[in-house]
Amino acid sequence: MGKVMVELSISLDGYIAGPNDGPDNPLGDGGEALFAWMGAGPERNRVDPWLCPPDASVPVIDEWMADAGAMISGRRTFDIAGGWKDGHPVDVPNLVVTHDAPTSGEWSPRVEFATDGLVRALERAQAIAGDRTVSVCAANVARQLLELGLLDEINLSVAPVLLGGGARLLDGIPATLQQVRVIPSDGVSHLRYRVVR
Repeated sequence: MGKVMVELSISLDGYIAGPNDGPDNPLGDGGEALFAWMGAGPERNRVDPWLCPPDASVPVIDEWMADAGAMISGRRTFDIAGGWKDGHPVDVPNLVVTHDAPTSGEWSPRVEFATDGLVRALERAQAIAGDRTVSVCAANVARQLLELGLLDEINLSVAPVLLGGGARLLDGIPATLQQVRVIPSDGVSHLRYRVVR
């Protein structure tokens, strides 16, 4: 069974989106700065329309693409992302944890709604992923998995920006982490931690 890993871009003060985020302002006020590094590289590094990372970030993107076998997101993330109807850079099944699955609208065919709870969603994602990583892409889901002792690693791409507010990633849950990797890059630092149980 593969690892369960949160993989997100984050501000230096701990936010994954700026203030006032929502469907009409997906990254919140100033939140686009969190992802500027993803398109800041030379054209030779282009992966797709969204990703063109700096040279030092290429191994991080390559690893994300190669290792991810499934994703878990929350309903709020799904709504804000417009259901990824135009696709997600990582083309794997995405289980959206929700109490009420939508019955109309447009979303990626890779989305699967998990209405029977987070633990069941994780079990399904792990079954899909096999030996590959389950990538967690939502703050609330990441916090719940950490609290349940089901999160193995935290992989953060830290942008040199202070948003001062917005959606925080890891508030209120104590944990001991072991640093596994640091990769400095242009406009971002990639930090990876193992959760110590």
